[in-house]
Amino acid sequence: MSANVKSLIIGVVMLVGGLILWQTGKGVEIPVFSLDKVGVVLAILGAIELVVTGAVMIFPSKNKKLDR
Repeated sequence: MSANVKSLIIGVVMLVGGLILWQTGKGVEIPVFSLDKVGVVLAILGAIELVVTGAVMIFPSKNKKLDR
């Protein structure tokens, strides 16, 4: 499995996990933060992961020396 596929899977898991926390964590307070806000942040990070990985897969680097 290539690194790009792993990054896509990680992005999807983060996005889905964040959405689940956002929907089910409303009203749950732990001492530092609320779970619905953690879910929003996790979903945003997962979406960013998907966008960046998709861009790398669609527009690969032309300079192969920079890839090392």
